[in-house]
Amino acid sequence: METNAILETILHRRSIRRYKPDQIPEAALDAILQAGLYAPSAGGRQGVLFVVSQDAETNDRLGRIKKANSRVRPSTETAYISREQPSIADDPSIQSAFYGAPTVVTLFGPKQFLYAINDCSVAAENMMLAADSLGIGSCYIGSAWDSFDDPYGQEVLRRWAVRADYFAVLHVLLGNPLSEKHPTAKPRREGRILRV
Repeated sequence: METNAILETILHRRSIRRYKPDQIPEAALDAILQAGLYAPSAGGRQGVLFVVSQDAETNDRLGRIKKANSRVRPSTETAYISREQPSIADDPSIQSAFYGAPTVVTLFGPKQFLYAINDCSVAAENMMLAADSLGIGSCYIGSAWDSFDDPYGQEVLRRWAVRADYFAVLHVLLGNPLSEKHPTAKPRREGRILRV
């Protein structure tokens, strides 16, 4: 298989759910956000809104709300997310769906736009690849609207001055990985490529 720096980053990136408490360098955050801004968007609309929260109390409370509102199926001995980096499905003692990440970027999309979720998702992937290339850990939290589904969450949206015609699509967690050991990849499932 051919390889280059981008392909190596794609193959190396893993979800990180254990973080050091210190913030990531500002220059790294700027580069990660720039990668998000340069993601493809349907019709070139560039409609994704990125809200960066580095407030520990806000992130902790929203992460707890997210966990309480998540409908995760608990992991079993044979069906689990990660043994090395357990998720809230793997370990019920984890209190926050944000796993203590010092930086949480919430991506918002226009409510009345068919491709809002797609646009946010490709921006998140760009950000996570950029983060990995800079040695920053990241984790994709695939639904965000339920993080704001209580009075505190609604107050946060008002404080952040998020437009009423936008909705929270997903979160990208960022931080310095707690462990030097990088998680190993699960084996890739066979039969997923059909050449016709």
